Amino acid sequence: MRKLHRFFYKLKQEVGLSYQESRGFMVLIPVLFLLLMGQLWVKSNASQKSSISSVQLDYLIDSLNKAGFQPITSPLPFNEVRDTTRSKSKSALQKIPFSQSDSVTLQIVPGIGPALASRIIKYRESIGGFFAPSQLLEVYGISAEVEQRMWEYFVFDAVISKRLRINELETADLAKHPYIGYGEAKVIVAYRQQHGPYLKAEDLLHIKIFTEEWVKKIAPYLEF
Repeated sequence: MRKLHRFFYKLKQEVGLSYQESRGFMVLIPVLFLLLMGQLWVKSNASQKSSISSVQLDYLIDSLNKAGFQPITSPLPFNEVRDTTRSKSKSALQKIPFSQSDSVTLQIVPGIGPALASRIIKYRESIGGFFAPSQLLEVYGISAEVEQRMWEYFVFDAVISKRLRINELETADLAKHPYIGYGEAKVIVAYRQQHGPYLKAEDLLHIKIFTEEWVKKIAPYLEF
């Protein structure tokens, strides 16, 4: 206690503070210390969050690179400000064929999240590949705007990866294709059993319930 009184006396002599002002100054010091520590904690927490976001961004970029997207060096100065984030994405990435896309790379398209990207891939696999860009509209949740935007980021390539052996498959297997209902598959098999194997897609038109439009739609997926 005597040392504390001496300290207050010295503050009075050197700084010109009164005894009460000296005591107030001593109370203020720990408050300032706590404020400083609080500020340091906030900065540390913000830095950690920034680091997590950076890791997630690196993962997405790595996935895009593996899928075939290649970064292109811009001829413009590094610090030039672009109009939108969307224009940055398109100018920095090289288009890859749509048939090579996966549920990660599809999310580069504005308006496509994880759930919708997954539905696109599952539908493409179940149907056996796309032969026309408009088939993308058959996926639940895809609007005409998103379908058009897709081709700003991907090159459409007509790739049929799976075909139906129409002269071998039975009703249940034919009906697994999104374009063929169970009733249609049943008729296809019955006609084959009565008249022999199909030689071409147009042979299906001998079955009166099938339209020319439907036959053209299913034809790319048939194997004779």
